[in-house]
Amino acid sequence: MQRITQKAYAKINIGLDVLRRREDGYHEVRMIMQTVDICDNLILERTAKSGILILTDKEELPVNQDNLIYKAADLLMKEKNITEGVSITLTKRIPIAAGMAGGSSDAAATMRGLNQLFELGYSTEELQKLGVRLGADIPYCIVGGTMLSEGIGEILNPLPTPPACHLVVAKPDINVSTKFVYENLHADSLTCHPDIDGMIEALRTGNLQGITDRLGNVLETVTVREYPILEEIKELMRQEGAANALMSGSGPTVFGIYTNRELAEQAAQAIEQKGMAKQVFVTTFRNDI
Repeated sequence: MQRITQKAYAKINIGLDVLRRREDGYHEVRMIMQTVDICDNLILERTAKSGILILTDKEELPVNQDNLIYKAADLLMKEKNITEGVSITLTKRIPIAAGMAGGSSDAAATMRGLNQLFELGYSTEELQKLGVRLGADIPYCIVGGTMLSEGIGEILNPLPTPPACHLVVAKPDINVSTKFVYENLHADSLTCHPDIDGMIEALRTGNLQGITDRLGNVLETVTVREYPILEEIKELMRQEGAANALMSGSGPTVFGIYTNRELAEQAAQAIEQKGMAKQVFVTTFRNDI
């Protein structure tokens, strides 16, 4: 095999709780991750010349060792002593620095793709164990779907797919540092936590309202305070018919859940017309990657 294409799907968190800050500096989380139908495209090609070449349509992205794609490729190629080279062409659609695991998903797609391209023989579990060295979201992004994520994000248990619905995903034109958000989160003093167990039960019974009623993300206590526009977007989504709305990850992306696609499209148009976000998508949950 000389060439392979991989899709890297974005994720949102329909529930995100932080339990405590660990002695090693990481935060212990309990969250429900969900793939959405927004994806980057990667083309991986073997090259006779050794090394890793990254090409992308986004000038602001690094194409060197600072890119998670490079780190993922470098990790696998060193683990298996691969002397050939690889060229990776990235077409970016997932918003950058958006709380949607775009970089982690690209790294996961790179690992899946190289595993096939060079016939490395890694199992999914082995790829996940390697991936967590580079980032806590990568083990999830290797498999996607609906997952309960615990530990620092590496302990995964599959959950039932949510009922069919429509999403509006909006990324305002601001950048949020995940490091800043976690450094300013005081996990031990949080007084309100998402009902993750109730969310799991709603997923098991296929109760969409039970899911939307329980949307919650403790990181909003930091990000929304810094960027009030996020609460304004959430409120507009609800006014335009969303059952509920939430920030994904550390932000700044916000999503609303709709039972009607026409309402979702109207909401997306309203967000764009008001200039609240330049990157707005109408999409759905996705459970196969």
